[in-house]
Amino acid sequence: MAESRREARSLAHLARVGVYGGSFDPVHNGHLHVARVARERCALDAILWVPAARPPHKPHKRLASEADRVAMLELALAGDESAWISTLEYERSGPSYTFDTLRELPARAGLRPDCQLFLLLGWDNLRGLERWHRAADVLALAQPVVVWREGGDEAVLAHLRATLPPQAFARLESGLVRVSPSPESSTDVRARLERGEWPVEAVPAAVLEYIRSQRVYGGGDE
Repeated sequence: MAESRREARSLAHLARVGVYGGSFDPVHNGHLHVARVARERCALDAILWVPAARPPHKPHKRLASEADRVAMLELALAGDESAWISTLEYERSGPSYTFDTLRELPARAGLRPDCQLFLLLGWDNLRGLERWHRAADVLALAQPVVVWREGGDEAVLAHLRATLPPQAFARLESGLVRVSPSPESSTDVRARLERGEWPVEAVPAAVLEYIRSQRVYGGGDE
């Protein structure tokens, strides 16, 4: 797949870069909320959005096409000069492991050697984190930033404290950012779209119009 036009810009001058991976199927206001909070709280110069090609925790899940997911990200991020998109995971065979992405991304994106990476995680990404491929190494390669909804399941943190190496958990815990709830999830948004509903409060208008016109999740104008 050709690189996103946002990836073509130079990142060589940046010192603190957030890496935000996910299916983005579709990208919605909850994703934008996580990115905005992380950028503000951690003084990030930019956020590099990395749509997953084959999420290892969703091996049988059918996703919208790679082209559609990049197009929706482009629309959602229009006008945000601090946002880049990398299609690195689309171009790599096998599962989209975060460890591989963090290891390859600096050279691919042209980041300077001393650039600090921050891995953006929504609170729902924490469940099962200890089973990620080389989880401790992931947390060593990038400082995690966990946008944790108030009222989130504290038992998940307790489980991770018991299952991750102490140094890895300490690094994870240091990146917790507690914020007001953002109710959107891709699963719920996609389900509503597949039922023919149009969640105008949950999805950027330009993205929703793209979904409608391209019939990405079925339905749309006849």
